[in-house]
Formats: sequence, C-alpha cells, structure tokens
Amino acid sequence: MTPELTRDCQTVADRLRATGHRLVLAESCTCGLLAASIAAVPGVSQHFCGSAVTYREQTKVQWLEVDPDLLSRHSAVSAPVTDQMARAVMRRTDEATVSLAVTGHLGPDAPAELDGRVYLAVCVRSGGPGASRDGRDDPYVVHAHALRLHEQLRVQRQIESAREAWQFLVRVALADI
Repeated sequence: MTPELTRDCQTVADRLRATGHRLVLAESCTCGLLAASIAAVPGVSQHFCGSAVTYREQTKVQWLEVDPDLLSRHSAVSAPVTDQMARAVMRRTDEATVSLAVTGHLGPDAPAELDGRVYLAVCVRSGGPGASRDGRDDPYVVHAHALRLHEQLRVQRQIESAREAWQFLVRVALADI
C-alpha cells in the first residue's frame, strides 16, 4: 500500500466511526484491494462488514444477482452494473448501512474506449445508521461516478481506483453533516 492509500483508509475509518455507518464492498477491478486496505486500519472491524470480490461476469451474476441482460447490453464495465452491484451487496448484508462498488477495465488488452475506465457506486440505506426497514421498494440512495485513469501499469491503476473510491465514498456518504 502507498502512504496516500493508507491515509485515505484512515480517513474512511475515522468517518465510519464518526457517522456510525457500517460498510460493505462489491469489488471487481480492484480485486480485493479495497477490502485489504481498509482492513489494515486498527479497530475498523466495528464498521467494516466485508467484501464480495466478483471479478468475472458469471460471479457477478451468481453472487450478486447482476442481471445477465444488463451485462449483455452494457458490459460489466458500466454504471448500470456498478449500481446493481452496490444495491445487491447492501441487500445481502443486513448490518451494512453503506456500500461501495467498483468496476473497471484496467488493462492490459482493454478496448480503447474502456481502457482505464472505472465506475463507482455508493449505496446508502435510506435513513442511515439505525434506520428501520419499512418495506419500500427502493430503500436506498445511490450515488454514481465515472472516471478515466491515466496511469499505465495495472497495479498503479488498481491503487488509483482504490484511492478514488475511498475519496468518493467520503464525499457522498461520510462527509461532515
């Protein structure tokens, strides 16, 4: 881990503690880096539920029930798929109040239009920590973000994706109220 990624994780852990949120992850292109980096922060176990690393499309379908038609229409590297991943991992994790999902194509051999493309989605349970489930069809608020990475090495792109994901999470779900 880089010192910058370590600082980002400490910020996330501090904000999770301050807000009372519990976090669950759905990762694709980061391949577990988000989970490994946040788990390195002492005491985070009170607020980190876990991560579903769904690298392949079929795993996304089986573990997170991502719609195969959605994958066919948009590909795994898309905002709609990332949205479904964030919602699904939240549905499967009762104690979580916020989820973060990431998909992307970090190369090598990426099609030009997808090379370095990353999609993020943050899903927040309506009402935040302690909110009751009232049976509404969509008890979540989802925030989405797309970005293009400029680093060339795959591992650098994974680190950059992780940093962007943590910073996006803080901005949209864990900021000071």
